[in-house]
Amino acid sequence: MVKQLLYKNSNKKGLSAIITTLILIALSIVAVALVWTFISVLIKGNIKSSEACFGNYEKITINPDYTCYEQIGGNYYLRFALSIGDITPEEVVVSVSSSSEVKSYRILSKASSVAGLTMYPTGNTSVILPGKNSGLTYRTEVFTGKFDMVRIAPVLDGTQCDVSDTISEIADCTLMV
Repeated sequence: MVKQLLYKNSNKKGLSAIITTLILIALSIVAVALVWTFISVLIKGNIKSSEACFGNYEKITINPDYTCYEQIGGNYYLRFALSIGDITPEEVVVSVSSSSEVKSYRILSKASSVAGLTMYPTGNTSVILPGKNSGLTYRTEVFTGKFDMVRIAPVLDGTQCDVSDTISEIADCTLMV
């Protein structure tokens, strides 16, 4: 009888090595597919923003010949000129810093009012980006300190690109000829 019990238990087989191997291979394939899906979504998002900005940095610049500051009383005003090459940005973000403050302006491709910014020399408060292969000059509102830096960052295809141009030496307009 003991012999029969031992014999009955020995007839029960576990999973064979082939089935175990197939299950491990299937689990590995599923894991690789999940990781690939997650990574490809991240990569596609980064590629889209890189494609929008790639090769366009030198096409949107600050024209140093028409960028200067005016001092009237104790207040400072900045004139800066944007030049746009063979490109049509949706907008340009302009960051102006002085010794006492930093202000940002969003200049759109459609005429709009931008707080603290006017067109120069007209003084028109309806501000617009220059068209392709052209430039325009703007004047900021009152600053209480001398200007340190002007930076611009274009927005292309819904993506704000990195800073494309910077001017850190801003001349006095009365000294420019």
